[in-house]
Amino acid sequence: MTPAYIGPGAGFAFFGSFLTLVLAVLAGLASLLIWPLRVLRGLFRRRRGQVKRAIFLGFDGLDPGVTERLIAAGKLPHFARLQAMGGYRRLRTTFPALSPVAWSTFATGVNPAKHNIFDFLNRDLRTYAPELSSAKVTRSAVEMRRKSEPFWKILGRHNVSSTILRVPITFPPEEFNGRLLSAMCTPDLRGTQGSFSQFFAPAGDLEGPEGEAIPFRVQDGQLRIQGQTLRLTKGEYTPWIRLRYGSARGIVRFLLTGEAPSFRLYATPVQIDPESPALPISHPRYYAMYLAKLLGSFSTLGMAEDTWALNEGAIDQAAFLAQAREIQREREAMFFSALDHTRRGVVACVFDTTDRVQHMCFGQADVIETLYVEMDRILGQTLPYVDAGTALFVLSDHGFCSFRRGVNLNAWLRREGYLTLLDNAAESGEYFEGVDWSRTRAYTFGLSGVYLNLQGREAQGVVAPEDAAALRRELVARLSGLVDEQTGEMAVQAVYPAAEIYHGPYLGAAPDLIIGYAEGYRASWGAAVGKTSALVFEDNTKAWCGDHCVDPHLVPGVLFSNLPLDAADPGIEDLAPTALQLFGVPVPGWMEGRSVIPVA
Repeated sequence: MTPAYIGPGAGFAFFGSFLTLVLAVLAGLASLLIWPLRVLRGLFRRRRGQVKRAIFLGFDGLDPGVTERLIAAGKLPHFARLQAMGGYRRLRTTFPALSPVAWSTFATGVNPAKHNIFDFLNRDLRTYAPELSSAKVTRSAVEMRRKSEPFWKILGRHNVSSTILRVPITFPPEEFNGRLLSAMCTPDLRGTQGSFSQFFAPAGDLEGPEGEAIPFRVQDGQLRIQGQTLRLTKGEYTPWIRLRYGSARGIVRFLLTGEAPSFRLYATPVQIDPESPALPISHPRYYAMYLAKLLGSFSTLGMAEDTWALNEGAIDQAAFLAQAREIQREREAMFFSALDHTRRGVVACVFDTTDRVQHMCFGQADVIETLYVEMDRILGQTLPYVDAGTALFVLSDHGFCSFRRGVNLNAWLRREGYLTLLDNAAESGEYFEGVDWSRTRAYTFGLSGVYLNLQGREAQGVVAPEDAAALRRELVARLSGLVDEQTGEMAVQAVYPAAEIYHGPYLGAAPDLIIGYAEGYRASWGAAVGKTSALVFEDNTKAWCGDHCVDPHLVPGVLFSNLPLDAADPGIEDLAPTALQLFGVPVPGWMEGRSVIPVA
């Protein structure tokens, strides 16, 4: 047998591999030396802090009017106690008063034109198609679209670690000195924001990513799926069931809602399995796995409570509330575990239950009171963790009001000659299907904005840049105080030009106008997805009966603290600099908020 030839190339390859190994070892040693130096630098730059630990307990959508009334009635004793310990203020929200916008401002301390989140959706300037505002998911990468830096990343550089649990607009997670579990806008395994399934036969296929499906069968009261058998009891959710779609793993829960002869089976959206995430949902990546092993599997979907299933009648209110309670239980376990393991640093956790239940049950006094009493219980369990070295802030991003009537501003724009449909049709499809862009000057989609069809910005823009300011003024004048002809009520309280309420490098991505709807009104379901309806105003007939997509002055949030509050009119942008001040970390000049506590 001829021996293998080892020529110069092989020698260089060996030497190169050896050199690479040596360099890697040296780099590792250097990092071990550099890391303590960075920590020492952070400690040197950081002034003496006022606290060792800070807790930010968020209740999304907790309304100040309801909270104040229930405190006065003696039904929220722990909120009353916290108010007496330190202070309480109504908390100014963002324009618009939407969770992705407000919580992004909470994290970064800046207005939307600096963090680039203006709504749930953006529009593609080439196609006018909607796209998720906060993240872009492709086959090869997941991109965070929120700009600026959250306060926990700044704290981390100064050796203050944070645990951030389900704070909205944290998907995909950024690297920092701490732990984070992503929240709002985390997709399901199919890449959507939550696609439930409903079956009317005892056998079917549960769809997963890229058209893959897993067959199941229900027989003799038992569900069989992918080698697993579970007993079904009408009206009771199954535990989380782990499934495998090729290399991707998901979790799902089933609910039997009807038996023969009217068989009905509901399945939650198939969610990313926290024990084996198909996409990054935590930092470090193993943190989600750690929580699942420690506490059991849990919902990972950004909008975990399935409001749309209730809207579409796939589940009833009792099933929705049971689901919301279970998700709340999962969140509580994570939150209190984090408190148990944090002696120094930040713990921030947002509970969505308050938002989702008020969306679906607004006006039902008994349900809402029970909800607020539950949040008071969570606060009561948190208070024992608050010692002399701990700051506690309880906050909400906005309040709530009713949603009785929808406004389709595309229909108004068409009626008034600002938007034109092909063949002069009276209605269009979703996502602007049928819009004649060559004759359209303005349009709306999402929950709060009106856009000009601007030359040089939109692909088929027709409004010349020199005419834009006059058109904006005209629309502000005509839409402000818009009256619902059928009820005689004012539907639009105010209209805000973006340039007057925002400032920053991403101003060009903002809607040209922010619509401040009056109480009881909101963008209609069709307008939110770019549809032009025949009518401008319509009744809201869905179960979703409460909302906050109105003039921000109508829906402030709440702010409670065990520390005295040194701010007459605090805004949600003030919490980020407050967090930095608490630990003696200099507040960057680009942050716009101001600390709500006195300087020690």
